[in-house]
Amino acid sequence: MKILLATDGSKVSLEAAKFVVNHIKELGGKPEIQLVNVQPRLPGRAQAASNAGSVRSFYQEESGKALAGAKKILDQKGIPYAEQFLLGDPGEAIAKHAKAGGFDMIIMGSHARGAIASTVLGSAVRDVLADCKVPVLIIR
Repeated sequence: MKILLATDGSKVSLEAAKFVVNHIKELGGKPEIQLVNVQPRLPGRAQAASNAGSVRSFYQEESGKALAGAKKILDQKGIPYAEQFLLGDPGEAIAKHAKAGGFDMIIMGSHARGAIASTVLGSAVRDVLADCKVPVLIIR
């Protein structure tokens, strides 16, 4: 089974990583796991004022921070994984990456905000569900 584990470094995304560890047998015993983090693009002015290498380094550093907790959880149990960082809107980027990568399942945490807050703040989970036919397991 090919699993996309989306993480933003939050408590709920760490719970999603713990779910994978605790249910590894139900996920096929040795699933192919890819950790993914989506970084929002810097505003055009910020990108224009920096060279491409420093902007890419910034994205990689921020993504590394967001992936660190989930990596630690998987490493402690010896579960192999690949990691990837994407740029853009989290929900759209995760859905597009899951489709393009042929993933069997997306696992991600939900902050469980109310309907009004979700409308105002946006919701990566809602966007993934709307934009993707890959099954999504939401951990709360």
